[in-house]
Amino acid sequence: MKILVCISVVPDTTSKISIDSSKGFIDSQGLTYIVGPYDDYALSRAIELKESLGAEVVVLHMGSAESEPLIRKCLALGADSAVRIDGVAKDSLQLAKEIATYVHSNPFDLILMGKEAIDYNSGQTHGILAGLLQMTHFSPVMHLDVEGTQLNLEVEIDGGKAVVSCNLPAVLGCQEPIAEWKIPSMRGIMTARTKEIKIIFPSISSGQVHVSEVINETNRKQMMIPSDQLNMLVDYLKQDLQF
Repeated sequence: MKILVCISVVPDTTSKISIDSSKGFIDSQGLTYIVGPYDDYALSRAIELKESLGAEVVVLHMGSAESEPLIRKCLALGADSAVRIDGVAKDSLQLAKEIATYVHSNPFDLILMGKEAIDYNSGQTHGILAGLLQMTHFSPVMHLDVEGTQLNLEVEIDGGKAVVSCNLPAVLGCQEPIAEWKIPSMRGIMTARTKEIKIIFPSISSGQVHVSEVINETNRKQMMIPSDQLNMLVDYLKQDLQF
């Protein structure tokens, strides 16, 4: 069984975020980066499946060389090898297409990733990827068991959870409590130094969306209702709705 775990690299939640006033973007200087917390859950469950089923676990990340220490951490946790797509995705569609291109040449039985990255929180990549690969898709998955070629899942839904099963292959977006976060051992850290990180180039030149500047309109009027006019608003609404 081959499992692909796709990871994002995001600012640490404890980092102090400041805005670059020249363009309105987050100032990346001095920020500490981590593997996305939901991706950590996905990786931890993949490693558990490796230990119980003898699965092969490959980590995939699209980003620059600066991400490699975090990729090494994933290898130290127990992933067998890693792939870095040397580029920065502009949107979820571009990222999903890059992953799909890699998977078409390197088939996997199961693809895991976090339900969303904690920087943009779009939660779209796994769904788009499943569509491109024509695989079964569920998110957010809170429990995952594998029995042969069947997956037994618990998926969060409005007001509760759904217990479902499906056949491999599949793409899943993961969240807690699918697994316990793991801490790399000293042996894992030493072993990770010799594990392969394969570098490949993007197959797509650019994404379909490019944000060049964010403009903060500080003088924009606030659409707040003065407290002394609330009763007037209620009266207008009563008249319009014929209460």
